[in-house]
Amino acid sequence: MADTPHEVLLSARKITKRFGGLAAVNGVSVDLWRGRIHAVIGPNGAGKSTLTNLLSGDLPPSDGAIHLGSTDVTGWASERISRQGLGRSYQKTNIFLPFSVHENVRLAAQSRDAQQPWNPLRWWRDTRRAGAHNRASSERVDRAIELAGLEARRDAIAGTMSHGEQRQLEIAMTLATEPQVLLLDEPLAGMGVAEAERMVQLLLRIKPGHAMMLVEHDMDAVFALADHLTVMVNGEAIASGTPPEVRADAKVQSAYLGEEH
Repeated sequence: MADTPHEVLLSARKITKRFGGLAAVNGVSVDLWRGRIHAVIGPNGAGKSTLTNLLSGDLPPSDGAIHLGSTDVTGWASERISRQGLGRSYQKTNIFLPFSVHENVRLAAQSRDAQQPWNPLRWWRDTRRAGAHNRASSERVDRAIELAGLEARRDAIAGTMSHGEQRQLEIAMTLATEPQVLLLDEPLAGMGVAEAERMVQLLLRIKPGHAMMLVEHDMDAVFALADHLTVMVNGEAIASGTPPEVRADAKVQSAYLGEEH
């Protein structure tokens, strides 16, 4: 995918996911643009995480189409979509607690280096292998750690870090795979004010080079970050537009935001 500002890097059209007779996501369309953050909000059970799982390949859609750049990735497995340039974080932090920050991020970077199917049991041998083939991976590791604001913590053991730092580490690991599209599922969940502010600054820092979709319940963070909002209720998108447009929508106020917003 060409590095053009504000191009659409991911496009989903009328995607639906049915579980038996229940449509957890029903005919939802989104466009994710480079250099913009698209937030998806709504009450619990609205279908936000299911939508994320459909876009990432963790679930196959029942209907609809998903394009990553110009490539139709509808129904692709998550690993294949990831290698096409999509990265995601999960509601539950997905890191290796006994490893250091550097080791975690290097592990993620090396998952992109293998010339043959990657075997994590070879990791300790591969990370110590010298040569030009390893320099590119090392550069990705250093760049991801710097972007995530973890330079001073690169030797810290992940299991000893605060919740907010662990979420930063997870994003650093995702960045080490060099995605162009990022899907972030509640990255500020469980954070205090200071940690949430650091995460907001991190997301703004990585925003210019990526198309990002953010699922988040922290409305202050959403309105500080989002260029575009989609509001979901009962599996459907009831509103989509700029933050001021969505904030003024009577259906949204009734269904989710409340009078204080």
